[in-house]
Amino acid sequence: MRTFHNRHHATVVGATATAVLALASTACGGEGIGTKAADSADSSVAAAAAVGSSWSTGSVKTSDAVQNTGTTNAVTVNAGSAKAAGGNANSDSDAYPHPCEMQKLSVHVARRAGAPTQRVIKVRNVGVNTCGLSYYPRVSLGNSKSADHSHDVRPLIPSGLGGAPAYPVRAGHTAYAVIDLNPSGATTGTVPKIDEMNVLADGDHMPNANTLNFPLGTGTKVLKPKLGLYRNTIADAVSSMTQADTQS
Repeated sequence: MRTFHNRHHATVVGATATAVLALASTACGGEGIGTKAADSADSSVAAAAAVGSSWSTGSVKTSDAVQNTGTTNAVTVNAGSAKAAGGNANSDSDAYPHPCEMQKLSVHVARRAGAPTQRVIKVRNVGVNTCGLSYYPRVSLGNSKSADHSHDVRPLIPSGLGGAPAYPVRAGHTAYAVIDLNPSGATTGTVPKIDEMNVLADGDHMPNANTLNFPLGTGTKVLKPKLGLYRNTIADAVSSMTQADTQS
C-alpha cells in the first residue's frame, strides 16, 4: 500500500477535455489550473478545474441522504465519443483493463445526514465509458498548515480484500465511500489540529498530484477513523466502513 505524504492540487489534463467550473464564493479564487477544496462547512467539492476554464457561480444538488451546505466548485467534462461499434463501452468487465482517468471524474465530499462524524466521498464517472477504481480511495487526515505530512492520520480499512481487479464505475454512475472520523464519538484523547482530509480517488493508478484537499473545519475531532470500500449506495458504503479493521 502506498502512503501519501504531500498535499497536492488536482489538475485536469488532456486536449480532449473541456470544462466549465462553477466557483464557490468560499473557494480559492484565481486558480486556473487545479483547485483546492475551500469550504469550511464541508460542502461537496468537484475534482478539478481545466486550463482555460470559464468561471461562474453555481451549486450542487443534494441527494442520497447526503447533506451539503453552500456553493461548490463543479466540473463538466466533454470526454469524447464512445467506443467504436461492436465494443462494449458500459459493462463491468470493460472497467478492469481501463483505470479511471482523473479528467473524467468528479469528486465530492459531504457530511452524512444524521451522522456528524461521517463524511461521504462521491466519485462520479462523467466520461462515456465504464472505468475501474481501486477498491477504496486513498485518504489521509492532517493539518492544512503543516509542512510535514508524514504523520498524517490514515484510516482503518476492511481486511480480506480480493476478487475483481478493480471497482467498476459505469458512465454516469457514482461510487460512494464513507469515512467515520471518530467512530467512538470521543471528546478527549483525539488527534489535535486535524482540519483537512486528503482524497486520492484511485490510489492504485493515479499519481499523488491528483490528490484533492477537503477542509474539515477547526475543532474536528479525529480518533481511529474508519474508511469503507467503494459501493454503489451510501447504505452499503456505511456497512463496509463498519467492518474496517486493518491499517491503510
